[in-house]
Amino acid sequence: MRVVAGDLGGRTFDSPRTNRTHPMSERIRGAIFSVLGDITGLTVLDAFSGSGALGIEAVSRGAASVVSIENDPSAQRAIKDNIRRLDIGRTMRLIRAGLYGWSQNNPDSQFDLVLADPPFDELQMLTLQALAKHVNEGGLLVLCWPGAERLPDIKGINLIETKTYGDAQVGFYRRQAD
Repeated sequence: MRVVAGDLGGRTFDSPRTNRTHPMSERIRGAIFSVLGDITGLTVLDAFSGSGALGIEAVSRGAASVVSIENDPSAQRAIKDNIRRLDIGRTMRLIRAGLYGWSQNNPDSQFDLVLADPPFDELQMLTLQALAKHVNEGGLLVLCWPGAERLPDIKGINLIETKTYGDAQVGFYRRQAD
């Protein structure tokens, strides 16, 4: 896999050797960050990290910090190796945990941008609902979702834009001021 753009643009990284993840294509990653625009200085949560591709792309494009959460051991090894190989350990941190459990244990953790690409065979609505509370006021949650499924309504955040890319769609949700 390859970083699309930014300071690390063109650098390569590995994806996990497991069938539990579905690495997001460069095309979709590039499109997401094109919609997002300048993310310099933002705090980012890379949920359901897989290879860490979204978090790595965020670091490359100037995010202040990235927290990458993954529970699959093979994916954790790939993320750890990618962080080391790309020398981004000062900016990107791996948390080895299930996302729902982490959310319950860290209720006050807030981020400007939450990137979520859940396994398409296990969409985890309860976990997605929990993720909404980790989005700062005015912040965004970006959700990659199967193209054949309707994007979910998530309490506390509003769907503001949808993009379709082949068999996947991306929903952009914003947390409004309370």
